[in-house]
Amino acid sequence: MTYSVLKSAISVADLGQSTVDVADTVSTVITAIRKRGDAAVREYSQEFDNWSPASFRLDAEEIERIMTEVPDQVIADIKQVQANVRRFAEAQRESLSDIEVETARGVRLGHRHIPVDAVGAYVPGGRYPLTASAHMTIVTAKVAGVPRVVACTPPIRGQIPQATVAAMHLAGADEIYLFGGVQAVAALAVGTETIRPVNLLAGPGNAYVAETKRQLFGEVGIDLFAGPTETLIVADGSADPFVAAVDLLSQCEHGPDSPAVLISTSREVALQVIEHIEKLLPGMPTRDFAERAWRHHGQVHVVETVSEAYALADRFAFEHVQILTQQPRDALNAMRNFGALFLGEGTCVSYGDKVIGTNHVLPTKGAARYTGGLWVGKYLKTVTFQEVTDRASSAALGELCGRASRVELFEGHARSGDVRAAKYSGTGLAWTEHAF
Repeated sequence: MTYSVLKSAISVADLGQSTVDVADTVSTVITAIRKRGDAAVREYSQEFDNWSPASFRLDAEEIERIMTEVPDQVIADIKQVQANVRRFAEAQRESLSDIEVETARGVRLGHRHIPVDAVGAYVPGGRYPLTASAHMTIVTAKVAGVPRVVACTPPIRGQIPQATVAAMHLAGADEIYLFGGVQAVAALAVGTETIRPVNLLAGPGNAYVAETKRQLFGEVGIDLFAGPTETLIVADGSADPFVAAVDLLSQCEHGPDSPAVLISTSREVALQVIEHIEKLLPGMPTRDFAERAWRHHGQVHVVETVSEAYALADRFAFEHVQILTQQPRDALNAMRNFGALFLGEGTCVSYGDKVIGTNHVLPTKGAARYTGGLWVGKYLKTVTFQEVTDRASSAALGELCGRASRVELFEGHARSGDVRAAKYSGTGLAWTEHAF
């Protein structure tokens, strides 16, 4: 592959930054919550968020009061977006069928999709009230049939994020807690005196939340490990450079460590994108994050063909990949490693983040090489069952089981097959002669 680099990312070493090791802090908090439950949750909430209400859980009366204080247009928009998310999640659920097949006479095998019993949905707060994460985690879980969805979000500068609470309530959360960070995720996973533990944790978060999920994985399930937001645009000579510039910067505002990459077959388009970005950045209200993300983690590559662009994009394996080419749907067959594809100028990553209906919890840091993002199937356990009602079939399986097990020196397994072969056909081994 022949390509040139018009802009490179700056390495962490060159930035003079050290990797923050959060593992010890997270481990300490988890251990404290295991030992001291609610008291530890309260201490850490006060320490990290200056937040210690009488109860972290919002009761029905508080929720209704909050709902009345959210503007009508905001409520209407939340309902519309959740309808979009629900519609797509329902289509996904309908694509997952229970099956039962007869593989031999009287031998029936099948699987069932069973929802997990309880999900913890983490909705990030911090700088922004991320209502969209409530749609993605809670609505999808309820469509999957999860009977208990516990949602939590942190206060924002000591205030209740009312729109987020409204989104969690309208999405169908069964319990809503106002706390965040390590203490919230750990409390949902291990449980306290007042919080019953969940079976699976879902939702994005900062480095501490991601590390908490990593340390608790196995004890509970998780959706995936989330890192900084990533976006990549593949553009040919037909692309509008201004649109590409706007779309790249839209994702840079997620955080100062969010990489944004352009791969173009046109050097002219690539240079114009860079020029537009330089003009747009000074006027961005979120310039403090967006500019650092672009300066430190932005990249621009020029390749000769669209096929080379797709191949290079696959090597990045980013969560968001936007296709601004004359034939955008070609990417569906040409690419394999991505969290979500956004095809053509009529769509954009921001639609996926906020409104269109697909899920925005997606794999980062190369995880798109082996997994997709959060979807209705993540909340389901696909379990199998077996039934043998024909005696001759069971006897034949018993003889096969005996031989296969003894190859592996598993005599106990072999004898489970032997007894059925002997009982149903009289062909068992000598040790079973007088068993029946």
